Amino acid sequence: MIKKGLKVFVGAFLTLFLIGGCVWGAEPPIKIGVIQGFSGALEAYAKQMLTGFKMGLEYGTKGKNEVIGRKIQLIVEDDQIKPDVAKRLITKLYADDKVDMVVGTTSSAAALAMLPVAQEFKKILLVEPAVADSITGSAWNRYIFRTGRNSGQDAISNAKAVARPGVFVAAIAQDYAFGRDGVSAYKVAAEKLGAKMVHEEYAPMAQTDHTSSVQRIIDALKDKRVKNMSS
Repeated sequence: MIKKGLKVFVGAFLTLFLIGGCVWGAEPPIKIGVIQGFSGALEAYAKQMLTGFKMGLEYGTKGKNEVIGRKIQLIVEDDQIKPDVAKRLITKLYADDKVDMVVGTTSSAAALAMLPVAQEFKKILLVEPAVADSITGSAWNRYIFRTGRNSGQDAISNAKAVARPGVFVAAIAQDYAFGRDGVSAYKVAAEKLGAKMVHEEYAPMAQTDHTSSVQRIIDALKDKRVKNMSS
């Protein structure tokens, strides 16, 4: 009777050990945090990015959604294109969700707020689609990578289309990192080709009536050969 009971105990123990071993030995998923501005003016860019990223993962893993035997898990967050929200979310993803890397975000201002957090946690932040030059320029750190173009590249291509000696340019842009970095880069590129930037106009993000801004541009360009640039 004792021998029979011992056999049952050992059998049960081995069963639990094998089951537990499968669980304990299972490879954890690769966690990727995705932060985008799904709410607000840049919603379309955010949705495009997420759709493209998922398609890329599907293509790159041949539909398996795994790498080296580990499943890929996405944790998607909406920063509402607000820098403070973006900073809070990336901190949560690194600290609480233990993600291996973060991809984001849509707004350049929000992306800039996220950069120091990646450096603090020593984890990769893959920036897409925010384009401000400073993201991989003056504000860059070794954990920051970018997959898309930046404002400087946009500016050079645009300037080549219109800038030359005798051309005067006025710029109007949003009053935040994307707009200011874009105009700054365009001015350098345009003036290098001989054009002259005569006015820079920065409008608040929430502004809907641009009458006064346009009037200041018109005044600055009076009696000049005109090529307008907008950002």
